[in-house]
Amino acid sequence: MELLIFQTDIKSKKKVKSISPILNGRSDILKWSIDLEDIDNVLRIEATENLLEEEVINLAKVKGFHVKALSD
Repeated sequence: MELLIFQTDIKSKKKVKSISPILNGRSDILKWSIDLEDIDNVLRIEATENLLEEEVINLAKVKGFHVKALSD
């Protein structure tokens, strides 16, 4: 299992709902959350080893969100 962490511009529950189907639709994403209380609106993803950071960034882009990988 892999933990991917991203800074996002997802700042409301409505925006979280709009990206939910994309993240939930991926079999390689086991669990995910967005911390709306954090200044960076951190997206944490527990995934299989197959998921690449670039894939998550591109998935978010499709919905019009900016997502940037954060190092641990």
